[in-house]
Formats: sequence, structure tokens, C-alpha cells
Amino acid sequence: MMITTLGRYFLKRYIVVMLWFLLGVTAISYLIDFSESSGRFSDLDGFSVAGALYLTALRIPLILQQTVPFITLFVGMTVLITLNRKSELVVARAAGISVWQFMLPFVVGALTVGLCTTFVLNPLAAWGQRQSLQVESLWRGGGNDTSKAIPWLRQISGKDDVIIGGRVVLDEGTMIVDAVLIHFDRDGRIILRQDAQSAKLKDGYWLLNGVTETRPGDISKRLDTAKVSTNLKKDFVQQSLASPETVAFYDLSQKIAVAKSFGVSTKALETQFHSLLSLPLLLVAMTLIAATVSLKFSRFNQSRSVILGGIVAGFVLYVVTVLVKAFGSSGVIPPFVAAWIPVVVAMALGATVLLHQEDG
Repeated sequence: MMITTLGRYFLKRYIVVMLWFLLGVTAISYLIDFSESSGRFSDLDGFSVAGALYLTALRIPLILQQTVPFITLFVGMTVLITLNRKSELVVARAAGISVWQFMLPFVVGALTVGLCTTFVLNPLAAWGQRQSLQVESLWRGGGNDTSKAIPWLRQISGKDDVIIGGRVVLDEGTMIVDAVLIHFDRDGRIILRQDAQSAKLKDGYWLLNGVTETRPGDISKRLDTAKVSTNLKKDFVQQSLASPETVAFYDLSQKIAVAKSFGVSTKALETQFHSLLSLPLLLVAMTLIAATVSLKFSRFNQSRSVILGGIVAGFVLYVVTVLVKAFGSSGVIPPFVAAWIPVVVAMALGATVLLHQEDG
């Protein structure tokens, strides 16, 4: 009964501090992203203050998803240091409760936050990212910012050999903004270039709007609309161009299966899937790292450099996780290994340090 009551008390403290941190990070992130968006888009015709506020609100879930590991680290350190300074952990130890018993509520709290991030926050972040890209595209209009160029597609339909590119991808890859279509003959020579404000993939053709056609040796010609036949399917284009960050966790398995059926590389999608699946355990690893420095700091009256060491350790774990994830997305290492190995190693190291500190 005593352990159960104490566990509920610790879990309540953890949840309260977590909510305050989430609120604070949300407010700071909102202000920073709003300022950054205002600076980037203020000179565009479609920009407005209300639109910038809306755009920032759409991006906040993705920002929170990316910062949750650090928030978990700081929450764990804050709660444990506070409990130590108020001698509550000392009393718990005197009552015969081991570090593994009073750490259980914090582990449960970290797992809960991780599950909520994967199953609730991630779908919201994916939807917000898709909507924010559409808002940016509407603002830019015919702008000349090419910082978000997309991969080029090649389609061979009958005698037509066309390479398709653009600046921004919308609607999961079926809409290309500021599209460029380059047509080749059988000898590989360019015979036509089409620059369009947008290219929408329909059944059997691309519908181009605001088209400028240029042929070698001829004057450019303007057209309101144009059609380019294609044998590309919507599912194939979606798998080829859709960013993993815009796909919700619930849809990743289906996207991976469809991509494999078309022969499209699924490394990035698989890495994203396993990263979200391992996120709860990554937060547990962050909590164990927080415990290794917070408990030792209070009990042995060491300097603040110990806490700084915990922050650095959490930062290194996060950087390694992101770096290995990039390797998995590019196919250098298997996605499963890229997502799970850093988490398992970090948990093992955290548990080993706690065993050494507490049990000798």
C-alpha cells in the first residue's frame, strides 16, 4: 500500500511538471517560429499576420514531436532534483524502497508520454505539416524561392520521354508547384520544355496550369492549361514524392506496402515507422539518464557540472539517434537497426550506471 501510494504521488508530480514544460516549450516555440515565418514571408503578396499565426499553429505539433526527448530529460531531472532537495527520496530510501521501485512511476510516465506522442501527436503533426506546405505554396505563388526543390521524376509513355520536377510537392505528391517538364526525343535531345505554375496528376495525364512552352529555336508560347499524358499512377507518385514527416503513424504500414509493390525504396518510411515505434523506449532511456545524474548530484553534493553532464549525455544520445536515422533513411544501414540500436544501448548504459551507483 505504501509503495502504491508513493508511486501515485511521484507519477502525479511527474505529470504536472511535464505539462508545465510542454506549455512553456509550446509558447517559446510559437513565438520563435512566428518571428521566423514573418521574416521569411513578409515580402510575399499572400502574407498576413493572421496567416502567419495559423501557419505557426500548424507547425507546433511537429516541433513538439521533435523536442519531446529533451523535454522528457529535463522533466526527469527537475522532478528528481526537487524530490531530493525536499528530502522526499531520502525518506523513501529510509523506508526500504529501492531506486528501482521509486523510479517505476517515472518510467511509466515516460512510456505514457511516448505512446501519446506516437499515436496522438504524430498524426496531428503529419496533418499540420501537410497543411503548412499548402499555406506556404499559396503565399509564394509564382515566387522564385527554390530552396525546397523536389526529386525529379522520369516517365516514359509510348514515344514520350519526360523528366518532371518542381519546387514544392502538395497533396502527398499529386500536386507539384512551379513544375518543370522537359521532353526528350528518341536520341535524347530536348525537344520541349514546359514551365507551369502547377501540375496536378489526373487519371492518365498531368493537368498543367499557367504554362510556358519553349522549343529549341522558337519563341516561348503561353497557355492557360495543357495536358501531358502519363502512365504514372497516383499511388506510385505519392510513394515517390511524399515526405515521411507528412505521413501519420497509422498510415505508414500501408504506405510501405504500396511502395514495395511499385518497387519504390521504402527505407525512409521504414526508418520513420521504427523511430516512432521506438520513441517510448527512447523517452525511458532519457529518464534513466536523468536519474543517473540527478540522484548522484543530491546525495553526494556534487557541483552543477554533474547536471551539465546529464544534459550533454542526453544531447549526444539525441544527435546519435538522428544521425543513425539518417543512415537508415539513406539505406546505409537497415532501418530496424537504425531506429532500435541507439535506444537499446542507451537504456542498457543508463541501467548499468544506476546499478553501479545504487547497488555497488
